[in-house]
Amino acid sequence: MQWYLVATLLTILTCSQGILTTLSQSNGGYKYDYATVPFLAEVFKLAVSTGLLWKKFQKSSLPKMTTEWKTVALYPIPSIIYLIHNNVQFATLAYVDTSTYQIMGNLKILTTGILFRLFLGRKLSNLQWMAIVLLAVGTTTSQLKGHGETSRDSLFSAPIQGYMLGALSACLSALAGVYTEYLMKKNNDNFYWQNIQLYTGGFEKGPWWQRIFNGYTITTWMVVLNLGSTGLLVSWLMKYADNIVKVYSTSMAMLLTMTVSIFLFNFKPTLQLFLGIIICMMSLHMYFAPPSMLVDMPLTVRSDEEKLIEASVDRRARP
Repeated sequence: MQWYLVATLLTILTCSQGILTTLSQSNGGYKYDYATVPFLAEVFKLAVSTGLLWKKFQKSSLPKMTTEWKTVALYPIPSIIYLIHNNVQFATLAYVDTSTYQIMGNLKILTTGILFRLFLGRKLSNLQWMAIVLLAVGTTTSQLKGHGETSRDSLFSAPIQGYMLGALSACLSALAGVYTEYLMKKNNDNFYWQNIQLYTGGFEKGPWWQRIFNGYTITTWMVVLNLGSTGLLVSWLMKYADNIVKVYSTSMAMLLTMTVSIFLFNFKPTLQLFLGIIICMMSLHMYFAPPSMLVDMPLTVRSDEEKLIEASVDRRARP
């Protein structure tokens, strides 16, 4: 499957994730314990990966599976990073409001690009760096509130600890993604075997048997399946594409969610939203389009002019 098809599907699923989660509410709240949803999503991803790996075993070709403890021991590390990241998120929200936190979260676009370059050694062109900066600017612009909705100083009135923790949260999110990509590409192990190791380390401890399935509806199960499928697609992109593709997919999903919310939840569109969408689309084109589509070819133009001049000279030279 081509990476852009997977990225498009990830964008659609990520967009529908927020919509389905909102639709699963009842009277403005959740009748189910939302902490059980990520747990069941991990079970779903582990079950799918195990089933597909077992299917591979049924064939004559044995899939490559590294079982050395030094390699296997690396897979719980992303879960530890995400655990620290989740705690930093709660600490950050103690100092800043939700809107400020969402805007600061766009720093992970830039930190992903930086860590992508430092730890994976992937070189980006100047045009691609400009595209990444534009993406961060576009997503931030789309999240700004209109005039009169909030005070001008609200984004800059938080204590310094809030901004430091927000920057740390962005770095941890990017680090977890880049490290996961490193693990997935570290060797030629079977993709499903790598997923099993990755998702086994993602389970959190807790008395799930006491509250699991309580208050679940069809919509809640759709949220679980959506979250699990999204995780599988992200793993595929880490294995066969890269973190930058994932960042673009999730960023476009956020803009798509805001656009769809206009029709489903009476979300009021703003000028900032439309400007943000335009900037992000420009960024998408700049990053992935071939250079020949972005830069004019003056040599070709001059060549055509020279041909016209030569033809004119030839006509004049004829008796």
